Amino acid sequence: MSRIGNKPILLPADVTVTVKNHTVDVKGPKGELTFDFNADINVEVVGNEVLVKRPNDTKWMKTIHGTTRALVHNMVEGVSKGFTKTLEINGVGYRAQLQGNKVVLSIGYSHQVELEIPQGLKVETPKATVINISGIDKQLVGQFAAEIREVRKPEPYKGKGIKYSDEHIRRKEGKTAKK
Repeated sequence: MSRIGNKPILLPADVTVTVKNHTVDVKGPKGELTFDFNADINVEVVGNEVLVKRPNDTKWMKTIHGTTRALVHNMVEGVSKGFTKTLEINGVGYRAQLQGNKVVLSIGYSHQVELEIPQGLKVETPKATVINISGIDKQLVGQFAAEIREVRKPEPYKGKGIKYSDEHIRRKEGKTAKK
């Protein structure tokens, strides 16, 4: 079940990892992240690798082992490279703009939708129909992108709405008139 948990995490040269009292601190050029992991899991730094080990092979231990390893790996990748999600807005008159610490969406409602940008994220709108969300915390980037998408999901007939740039919308054929 947890083959991922057995893989070592290679550390880039500019990233440092410290483990203390079931807490992992990861520091890199883009910032710093902290994670409290399960007390039964053992995380240790050996040279330029981080190893995650489990005490036994119960189903619960295997699942938490793989999850812990994946979270630590995402932290290392986040502080070294960062994460980015790109959203596209499709529809006539649909657009997004930044106003201070808010993203303002005009997407066909009678009012504009304002969303507060969480601390630690950088949001850009290079075009009125494109939103770039970037940050070092993968979960935070994905969650905020999902909240923006949730405001107006893409519909299958005309494709209007907010979608991820790499998402494919399955289109449906509309009704046809009877003769």
